[in-house]
Amino acid sequence: MRTLLLFGVVAGAALAQNWTTYNGTTQSTHYSALDQIKPSNVAGLDLKWVSQADSLEKFEATPLVIDGVMYVTEPPNTAVALDTRTGRPYWRYERPVPPGNYVCCGNVNRGLAIQGDTIFMGTLDAHLVALDRATGRKKWETKVADYTHGYSITVAPLVVKDKVIVGPAGGERGISGFLAAYDTNTGKEVWKFHTIPQPGEPGHETWSGDSWKTGGGSTWVTGSYDPELNLVYWGIGNPGPDWNPTARLGDNLYTDSVVALDADTGKLKWHYQFTPHDEWDFDSVQVPVLVDLNWRGKQRKAMLWGNRNGFFYVLDRTSGEFLLGKPFVRQTWSKGLDDSGKPMKISGTSPSISGTDVYPGVQGGTNWYSPSFSPRTGLFYLTAWENYHTSYYTWEQEYEPGKSFTGGSARSPIPSIRREPIITWGPEWGYGVIRAINPMNGEKVWEYKMLDVSDAGILTTASDLLFSGNREGYFFALDAKTGKELWKRYLGMQVADSPITYTVDGIQYISVAAGHAIFTFALGHGG
Repeated sequence: MRTLLLFGVVAGAALAQNWTTYNGTTQSTHYSALDQIKPSNVAGLDLKWVSQADSLEKFEATPLVIDGVMYVTEPPNTAVALDTRTGRPYWRYERPVPPGNYVCCGNVNRGLAIQGDTIFMGTLDAHLVALDRATGRKKWETKVADYTHGYSITVAPLVVKDKVIVGPAGGERGISGFLAAYDTNTGKEVWKFHTIPQPGEPGHETWSGDSWKTGGGSTWVTGSYDPELNLVYWGIGNPGPDWNPTARLGDNLYTDSVVALDADTGKLKWHYQFTPHDEWDFDSVQVPVLVDLNWRGKQRKAMLWGNRNGFFYVLDRTSGEFLLGKPFVRQTWSKGLDDSGKPMKISGTSPSISGTDVYPGVQGGTNWYSPSFSPRTGLFYLTAWENYHTSYYTWEQEYEPGKSFTGGSARSPIPSIRREPIITWGPEWGYGVIRAINPMNGEKVWEYKMLDVSDAGILTTASDLLFSGNREGYFFALDAKTGKELWKRYLGMQVADSPITYTVDGIQYISVAAGHAIFTFALGHGG
């Protein structure tokens, strides 16, 4: 193990601009104030270095950068520190994966959190680990849940003041979800919020019988934080079993919701449920984007949300008040939203024994990949799957600890990993778009259409650039105002994470993971 001296800080470290959390800031706009790379010179981007992961598992991590050092996770349970100028590794921390496959959806790890000289990583066996930032040596570890019962941690933790917050994946394994905060110095649990209310807790009455015991409600994508309100916002996953809703009558709180929690105590301040009694696995683990808007002549602390159910929402993040909701992709399960934002479900769209076709499909109108908001353009950007559907099937199923507990299946013409030549797939099976949405009215401003769907997040910058990628293997830059393609590079591997940007020694870099490697770009000589 190589020790990282002085955290990679050099004489010019004051010039370094960092990427310090999963979405850049705790407001989760995935926007950078850097502007060295701009529309007039982006065509001059050159590949500067590539770092190949040791693993061939899915690479869905978003790196962090602090003072010239990149910290990133490689699947399944590895943290790595890299020199941001060359990609040279400083240290690696590897945690063995215990025997048995209890993970739902791939041996992934989406990233890290940092506070001071400590790095925090969740693990597939549902532990939280604290590492020394300079050496990668373990400081402490805490058991968060029992992995043999389907719990795992794939989320990048969120540090808020003196606490590090994580929650489990496992919505398809019959877990009973939660969010928990741990002391950053000791790993001791400070508070826990049950996303599936226990007996005696508000919302427990929305579950029939004992269905709450295996209710799902996973928390596998990083939330956001407003320091002025001292509120943590987190998206909650689907109820379980996914496609047998008769086994869990009721609205099934707090699944398919955003919850606002007091950062000090974990106490619920408000919640908003996007899809009550979800029947299609439209879990709401998308990123809560926090922005301040002049809404109908009044300043509002707003939350923008492109939901997996196919609707775009604007909420007041102080109170949870519904302000706006509008479809951003084709959807056939709801007539629309009522005045309170509650969906008006269309009869005949529930999963059935023979299969029921619904738009959007099980991957949703969008999913876990990070959207972006640019304060310069005033636009909200997200990756969407358009004209995409799934046939939903239902059946009775007994719960077995650690085993799949879905109560049905979802069959889509779009596979989770593309193996066939893309040319054989037509738009009737769905396609990917980057959509720019005006949050004041929910209307599409422009779109960038792709041949294949995309699992990539979005980065916008102060020079009005937008960076993203797709399953076709391309990484590209668009004009954030118009959607015009300005630059594109074929990486040969699927992009399934979110790009970041940072500066070191006065040079702006753009990094993105594709396939099993991290690619880093900067302007060439004279750029």
